[in-house]
Amino acid sequence: MNTSQATRAGLLAGGNWIVDHVKLIDGWPPQDALANILSESWGNGGSPYNILKNLSRLGAPFPLAGIGLLGDDADGARILADCRRHRIDTAQLRQIGCAATAYSDVMTDGTTGRRTFFHQRGANALLAPEHFDFSATQAKIFHLGYLLLLDQLDQLDPVTGDPCAVNVFCRARAAGLLTSLDCVSENSGRFHAVVKPVLPDVDVLFANDFEAEKLTGITLRTGADGRIQRAAVEAAARALMRLGVRDRVVLHFPEAVYAVDAHGSGHWQPSLAVPSSAIKGTAGAGDAFAGGVLYGMHENWPITDALRLGVCAAASSLFDATCSEGVLTVDQCLRLDAAYPWRPLPV
Repeated sequence: MNTSQATRAGLLAGGNWIVDHVKLIDGWPPQDALANILSESWGNGGSPYNILKNLSRLGAPFPLAGIGLLGDDADGARILADCRRHRIDTAQLRQIGCAATAYSDVMTDGTTGRRTFFHQRGANALLAPEHFDFSATQAKIFHLGYLLLLDQLDQLDPVTGDPCAVNVFCRARAAGLLTSLDCVSENSGRFHAVVKPVLPDVDVLFANDFEAEKLTGITLRTGADGRIQRAAVEAAARALMRLGVRDRVVLHFPEAVYAVDAHGSGHWQPSLAVPSSAIKGTAGAGDAFAGGVLYGMHENWPITDALRLGVCAAASSLFDATCSEGVLTVDQCLRLDAAYPWRPLPV
């Protein structure tokens, strides 16, 4: 951490702001047939929205603020009201009239529990570098998510040839913020063109096993059971550091997490073995994990403690079908290991 970051406080998060319209149906219909909607609910979605709301629920003692674009519609108003309830500053969360607030229709099959997503990118597709103002913020950390799902930031600048997100991260670092990045698990070849050029301006990279494989070409799961391989995870983390990540790579997957820093120091943390009977949904678990880790990093905790809070926050998020309503306070999260055992670490 540099001197400028030491005098700062707060987390500023930008990127995808989404409303999830969750519909429980009586079964998935064949083409042209009808299914009945049994119940409807809504929830928050998107990296900045999830992480900021999770930090509020954890009880973060520092300021929270968002950057993004919303439609001038009911969903946009709902997000702004929810942010006010969770003390999230919305000065840079703008409503526009030319696009709808991004949303996902989440169809949950009541007979199997499986979900199908229909996503409207909406206003998120218009979020561009000029919407990010770092001149007045005193935040310590800037987090962006999800790269590969932000059309204007993903596109290549015609002058530099780099993704437009590079401009955002360069300005955030120049303003004195520690930068953090998460991307979406897109099954495409765009990781090399869109994500790799950004990494030299990223201090902390969060990636799951799928994303790490896409970026490094290293296979992390092998065998018929698809078991995570410890040596492969460590190799992938080091490879990502060599691609330019400045301070730390944090890899996460259901079984455990692994973090390595610029000095080559690595740390494993197992996840909690929450029984399936206690799991109401897995949506948002990755963002809950990232929120817990960023909380610890903001408070200058040892990385081992930050990773522990991250996996405990992720475990608590499983107690509710929405992305954030299950997240507990920091103290409650850290006591979950009294109720659930730690998973064995990969070998």
